[in-house]
Amino acid sequence: MHWLYLGIAVVFEITVAISAGKAQGFTRLTWTTVTLISGGIATYFLSLALLTFDVGVGYAIWTSVAGVGIVILGAVLFGQRLDWRKLLGIVAVIAGVVGLQLSGAV
Repeated sequence: MHWLYLGIAVVFEITVAISAGKAQGFTRLTWTTVTLISGGIATYFLSLALLTFDVGVGYAIWTSVAGVGIVILGAVLFGQRLDWRKLLGIVAVIAGVVGLQLSGAV
């Protein structure tokens, strides 16, 4: 169940990043509201996941997977450039997350 909670937290953290960009410095009320509510939901589900995960490992996985998701969605939805350096970074992040999982900390 903790992986499901972490997955939900990741989805809402990605929503935070995308909506924060659309909020234009919190000048657009709808996007500002989406940002704040998504942040609360993401934090709530992260806290549920951290009942099982070590806090450092759970937080690292949460931020890393969300970061990769944001980069990929930025390329797919907003036409942001995805070059070999970003792809290399994504591979490094994924390797780090796998390494954390293999450490047996969960």
